[in-house]
Amino acid sequence: LYIMISILEKSGILRQAQDKLKEVSNALLKAGFEACLVGGCVRDILLEKEPNDWDITTNARPEEIQKIFPESVYENNFGTVGVKTDSSNPRLKIIEITTYRLEGKYTDKRHPDEVVFAKTIEEDLARRDFTVNALALIRQLADEGMASKIIDPFGGVQDLGKKIIKAVGDPEMRFQEDALRLMRAVRFMAQLGFKIEDETEEAIKKHAGLLEFISHERIRDEISKTLMTERAAEGIDKMRELGILKYAIPELMEGVGVSQNHHHIFTVFEHNLKSLDYAAKKDLSLEIRLASLLHDVGKPKSKRGEGLDATFYGHQVIGARMAAQILDRLKFSKEIIENVVLLIREHMFVYDPETVTDAGARRLLRRVGAENMDDLFSLREADRIG
Repeated sequence: LYIMISILEKSGILRQAQDKLKEVSNALLKAGFEACLVGGCVRDILLEKEPNDWDITTNARPEEIQKIFPESVYENNFGTVGVKTDSSNPRLKIIEITTYRLEGKYTDKRHPDEVVFAKTIEEDLARRDFTVNALALIRQLADEGMASKIIDPFGGVQDLGKKIIKAVGDPEMRFQEDALRLMRAVRFMAQLGFKIEDETEEAIKKHAGLLEFISHERIRDEISKTLMTERAAEGIDKMRELGILKYAIPELMEGVGVSQNHHHIFTVFEHNLKSLDYAAKKDLSLEIRLASLLHDVGKPKSKRGEGLDATFYGHQVIGARMAAQILDRLKFSKEIIENVVLLIREHMFVYDPETVTDAGARRLLRRVGAENMDDLFSLREADRIG
């Protein structure tokens, strides 16, 4: 599949970034090296979306890249050099250029034991996680100026058309190499609105336990990215279905199948998802999405009785305590933890105009703080709609 750069420019996708990217890639080409846009940015270009990140890969070694770009920064062991630009776009202040590379064994199920530089872009793409990310747009000198072509050795363009997330090569091997890919598959599913290919999905179920090897910080990052998609609830439910959620946030699993009372038609877990779905559809903040997902996490522990008359007295206090433990374990910032815990603890405030008093409203305001009232109302709205 050949695509002239002018076609991409007409789409508007590259309009903002093209000058800086051309400047960097032209410098590599003039020095006798290859220059490719690679990974997620190529995927997003083909989906006619604005990429969040721009990554360039090349057959130039890090020391050769530094010679071409004297103001660059090289502070890692993965062959990635940061090239500074004068762009006003924060995403283009530093353009990362990475040497083609191969990767050895993953003893810790997350990082390669060694990084070996490769000679071709095809070798580099073979180490990537999913076919839709194993794409490169290589710039080349042509008779009529610069031209670009798609490098797609694993059928990523076809999978974009089919809207599926499929592992590169053997899915079991890909997940054994890097267990975080188990969560990345779900995140891309939610982010792109795709489905996970059957063989890839079965491999995720089989190897879900490998998440025990992954640091809490990395799990936090993938959960946050999933929650910030419009299909956040679908993503969390898929984690449950694939056996991932019990390793990421096991406390949420306690609400699966737990019925409620006459106020609810959904189980505790289903209700938490419905509340999250509303927060995501309204494009609310990460803190409100976390609070929506976790606001009733204390209900299973507080449940007394069965049927329509079941009670959950104090579930907001128990839930706030559990949320603090969950978010602390996942290494969220102190500010996020405090705000989410406050919202969960206070989400059962009385607002019936025939019941609430001026004094009660003032007490709520003192407990929550004026700066948090809008977030509290948003959480209660998500709770009630859910």
